[in-house]
Amino acid sequence: MRRFYLAGLFSGFIGGFLATYVLAHVERVSTSGDLSAGPIATHQEVLSAQRIQLIDSAGRARAELAMSPAGGPGIFFYDTKGRNRLELGLYSPAESEYPFVVLNDTQLRAAGIFRLYGGSETPVVVLKNQGRDRSIYGLNPNSTEPFIVNYSNNGKKTSAFGDF
Repeated sequence: MRRFYLAGLFSGFIGGFLATYVLAHVERVSTSGDLSAGPIATHQEVLSAQRIQLIDSAGRARAELAMSPAGGPGIFFYDTKGRNRLELGLYSPAESEYPFVVLNDTQLRAAGIFRLYGGSETPVVVLKNQGRDRSIYGLNPNSTEPFIVNYSNNGKKTSAFGDF
C-alpha cells in the first residue's frame, strides 16, 4: 500500500511538473508569434530536453529534472540558497540503475538514503549524521532477512538484530 502511495505521489508530481512546462511553452509560442502566419501547433507528443528546471519568482532553480553527473536520471530539489536538499532517481548503469531517495543536510551531505541494494534488490534505509553512517535498516541482500545495524559516535558497529 505504501509503495503505491509513493508511486502515485511521484507520478502526480512528474505529471504536474511536465504539464506546467508544456503549458508555459505553448503560452509563450501563442503570445509571441504572428497569428496571421498560419496555425500554431499546440500539441506535442514528445517533449525532449536534457534538463527541465522549475524556477521560483526570484529566478532561482528550485527543482530540476535532469541526468546526474554519474549518468542516472533524477529529480533534484533545491532550497532558497541553491542547496540540493532532496534527490529522487536512479543510480547510474554501473550501479545497476537501482532507484533511490536521498535527503541532504544543509552541508550537502546525505542525511538519509532509501534505496534498493544487491542482486535481490532488497530495500535499505541508511541514516547518517555529518556524513557518517549511524543506522542501517533493511533486508539482507543475500538472505532477504531483516536487519538493523547501528554505529556509535566512535564508529563501533553493533547489530540490534539480523546480519549485514
